[in-house]
Formats: sequence, C-alpha cells, structure tokens
Amino acid sequence: MKQLVVISGKGGTGKTVITASFASLAQNKVMADCDVDAADLYLLLDPKILEKHEFKGGKTAVINRAKCDNCGTCIAQCRFDAISEENYTVDPISCEGCGVCFHICPRGAIKMEDNRSGEWFISDTKYGPFVHAKLGIAEENSGKLVTIVRQNAKLIAERENRDLIIIDGPPGIGCPVISSITGTDGVLVVTEPTLSGIHDMVRVIELAQHFKVKTFVAINKYDLNPDMTEKIEGYCQKNGINLAGKIIYDSAVTEAMVNKQTVVEYSDGEIAEQIKDVWKTIQNELK
Repeated sequence: MKQLVVISGKGGTGKTVITASFASLAQNKVMADCDVDAADLYLLLDPKILEKHEFKGGKTAVINRAKCDNCGTCIAQCRFDAISEENYTVDPISCEGCGVCFHICPRGAIKMEDNRSGEWFISDTKYGPFVHAKLGIAEENSGKLVTIVRQNAKLIAERENRDLIIIDGPPGIGCPVISSITGTDGVLVVTEPTLSGIHDMVRVIELAQHFKVKTFVAINKYDLNPDMTEKIEGYCQKNGINLAGKIIYDSAVTEAMVNKQTVVEYSDGEIAEQIKDVWKTIQNELK
C-alpha cells in the first residue's frame, strides 16, 4: 500500500482541485483530507457520512464556584486574561489550557477538562472511502487530528485491501504538514509561478527532503507567468526534483467546482489532459 500526499507551500495554489482529480483517476484507493483547519475536499467528493466522532484535542480550565473564595490568584497569573474578574468564570476561547491556574489555585477549585475541539468522519463517496475532519474555530492540536485521520484511512485501506491512500495535505510547513507527510511514499508539491509561490515551494520541498520523502512538483497556472515558471523548472532541475507536470489556467476549474465535479470529469480539454499526465507520472514513479 502506497501513500501520496498533495501539499503546497501556501494556500490557493489549487492543491485540493488536483487532489480531487486524482481521486477520480486512481483505482482501489482511500481518500483522506488532512487539511483539517480548512477542510474542503468534501465539497468536490460529495460524501455520505457513515461515522461521526468527537475530537478532544486539549484542555480548558473550569472553576468550581463552590470551592472558589475569589482570592484572585488565578487572575493575576493567567497571561491570557481568560478569567473574568467579575464572576470568576473562564472564557473557553481565550483559555489556552496551559494549566497554570490549576496548579497555583490555593483552594483546589480549578480543574482541567477535556476540550471538544472538532469532529472527524468516515464517509463513502462514488470514488471510494473518505476520511475527513473539521477542527473547531480557534482550536489547536490540528497535528493530532491529522494523525487520527491518517490512522483511520490506513485501517480502512488495510481492511479492504486498497492499494493507495491519497491525502489532501495542509499548506505551509507547520505541525499539520509534518503530521501529513511523515511515513508517506510520495509528496506532490503544487506551486504557482509567483515570487511567494517559489519561496514557499522551496521551504516545503526542504521539509519533505528532511523526512526523506520522494518529492514531485506540479506548476499550476504556469502560463500566467512564463518567466517564473522557467525559474521553478530551473530549481527542480538543479536540485534533482521530479517535475511531474505543468497545468494551464482554465476557467473550467471554477465551473467544475460550481457543479461539484472534479476537473477531469467536467472537462475534456487541455487542462484535464495535463492533470492526467501529472497523475500518470506520479503513478509510474510510485510503483
């Protein structure tokens, strides 16, 4: 069983659009959306939810008013100003779950409770099984939630003898990205021909290479800036990075999303063929 994760150095490069197209092209696979902070692959895969689970990823302080004598010690020590001076209650949005108030309260009136940080789902789609999640607003521990999504995708793949897991990863180089790419067989970095696109592409490639994951690059909307496209090609050639392909800008992408379809299903034009070529390149390299 192979695992392919599609990531990008920055948001808005077309990563999820390409992942959805791979989902419609690949055979005998499981899909996973590990971009839990902004999960939107489900919009294109139109899943039917089979299982729904709570995700508890942190702690929130709770004050027992029966024990509290309003001494103010917790308020003085809380660096996040999460405790109200008026009624000694904790604002769950402001509380970071650090536990300082719990440890310094002289009356033992504060306890740390598990925080419901989001949800994760196992769904069915016309493309096959799909594991995805939704992190709550202002919640942390997204790396932990990514791990849960990947673990369950792997369990399904093993149980159903699936050959491939296709992962829609998050942008950037932070903890969720590290949780998404470690232990995978290939990383496709989707970039765009802009200065920020090149800068962030280099950072995420270096991250993938640090974890010794086979790395590919696809240049999306390459025809909008030929000079920058040439620089990306030059970087890949110089550093031994496999350029999986180049994809043109096409309004069919937006039209496909509006119609809740993948690009390769909606269009039979040049952009669909280019995405198919990228997929064939990666598929051959991962065999």
